Amino acid sequence: MTEERTKLEVIAPSVEEAVEKGLNDLGLTLDDVEVEILDEGKRGLFGLSARQARIALKIKTSLAVPAKEKAAAEVEPSSQDAIDETEVSTDGEAEEVSIARETIKIILEKMNVDAMVKARLGEAEDNRVQPVLVDIEGNDLSFLIGNKAETINALQYISSLIVSREVARWIPLQIDVQHYRRRREEEVRRLARRIAEQVVTTGRKQVLEPMPPNERRIVHLELRENPNVETESTGEEPRRKVTVRLKE
Repeated sequence: MTEERTKLEVIAPSVEEAVEKGLNDLGLTLDDVEVEILDEGKRGLFGLSARQARIALKIKTSLAVPAKEKAAAEVEPSSQDAIDETEVSTDGEAEEVSIARETIKIILEKMNVDAMVKARLGEAEDNRVQPVLVDIEGNDLSFLIGNKAETINALQYISSLIVSREVARWIPLQIDVQHYRRRREEEVRRLARRIAEQVVTTGRKQVLEPMPPNERRIVHLELRENPNVETESTGEEPRRKVTVRLKE
């Protein structure tokens, strides 16, 4: 695994705020990560931030021990029987599926979150690695999604790192909480169709708000077969946007 894949970058007005934000999003403590300061940022006039601080949080190796050993060491005895019954790999189940399920269960327990975790293999697209699809269900789990899906994306990223380290190859995870991603995908599809109609009606291009890569991809796919419009992603992350315009 490359060094870049072991880091989660966080941007905030100060280094301290970036560290706090990253730890809160991941549900980890300072003892669980290594902090690398990429840019201390710069304060502007009257204390306003002229350039935000940027850090990288790297999960420590101790959090990536084999999932079954981790569960045995940290899970309360009363919970262990439930994990043994519901989460140990069944015959024929892919290794990465059972490890993903147990890893996420452990992370949620460290966050004191009571939830049900289900995992299965998804379909590989465009010759990419077959992802592991994870569904998290429970009561009032909206905080796991976070503002603009920041928390669920952080959980997905860090879980992918741990599982990939366990199986010694890159395993992409797609985590959903209470069907949030499914609902969001439908919203983005409807938005794409509505914007396309506006472009056709007015003849003027429309630029959508910045979106994460997976949502931009939904827009591109939704309008790919539209005979009247074309799409293009422009800008730099995390402010990259989709432009919809008439076909020439």
